[in-house]
Amino acid sequence: MPADLVPLASTSQIEHTPSKENGIPADLEEDLRAFGCKLIHEAGILLKQKQVAVATAQILYQRFWYTTSMKQFGIGDIGMGALYLASKLEECPPRIRDLINVYDLLLQRNTHTLAKGKETFKYAPMSYFGNTFYDLKDALVVAEMQILKRLGFNVHVVLPYGTLINYLRVLGLTSRKDACAKAWGYLNDALQTPVYALYAVPTIVSAAILLASRHLDIALPSSPPNCWWDLFDAPWEDVWSVCGYIMRLYRDRTPEDRMRVLKLINKKDVKKWLEDNAVMLP
Repeated sequence: MPADLVPLASTSQIEHTPSKENGIPADLEEDLRAFGCKLIHEAGILLKQKQVAVATAQILYQRFWYTTSMKQFGIGDIGMGALYLASKLEECPPRIRDLINVYDLLLQRNTHTLAKGKETFKYAPMSYFGNTFYDLKDALVVAEMQILKRLGFNVHVVLPYGTLINYLRVLGLTSRKDACAKAWGYLNDALQTPVYALYAVPTIVSAAILLASRHLDIALPSSPPNCWWDLFDAPWEDVWSVCGYIMRLYRDRTPEDRMRVLKLINKKDVKKWLEDNAVMLP
C-alpha cells in the first residue's frame, strides 16, 4: 500500500510533539494518551459499538496529538469526537445523545474516583434539556471538526487483525490458540500507545507475535540470516521499539501518577497544572 495512504508522524513531530513544546512532560503525555484511549474503549463497550470503529477511533486519536497540543483540547472531548467520526467511517454511527450520555457517565465516574468517596458510584442522568448536554454536544462537534481539519481529512486507517492472521498462518501458529489470543491482545493494547501513528502495520504485528512467542516460550527462527520477522520486511530495531511501547503500558505507576492523569481530562485542568507546576519550555 502506498505510504501516503497510511500517514505516519514525521521525525520532527515525534521528537517535538505540540504538547511537549507547551511544557507537558513526555511521560505525562504518554499516560494521557493511554487514558484517552481507555475512555474510547470503555465508551465503545457501553455503546456496543463495532471493534473496528473503536480501534479506528483510537488510531485517529493518537494521530491527532502529533498535530495539536493537549493544552488546546481536552483528551475527553477529542476521544468523544474520534469515536463519533470513526463510527461514521465504519458506517455504524451511534445516536449523538447516546454517545454524550455514555461520556457523561464516564466523566462522572472519573469525578467520583477523584473525590475518593467510599459510597458506590451512582450515575446521575443529566437533564434532558440541561446545559450539560448542549455543552458536550458542542464539544463533540468541535472535536470532530478539529480532527478532520488538523489531519487534513486523511482519516484512512489500516487495522492489523487480518495481517496478524496471515502472519500466524505463515509461521504455523494458527493451531496455538493461546498464541493467537495473546498476539491479538497485544495488538489491542498497542492501540493505547502511539505506535499506529509511528510504524507500519507489518512492524506492529511482528512485535505482537514476538511478545506472544517469548511469553509462551514458542521457538521461532531468530538467528541471522534466518530471522522470521525478515519475512515480513519488519526491521528488528522498529519491532523492538514497538515492543517497548507496549510493555511500558504495564509498568507500575504510583497512586499520585494515576490521580494526576484523572485530574487532567480537559484543557482547563491541563493549563492550570502547567501554571501550578511552572513548567518552563526548553
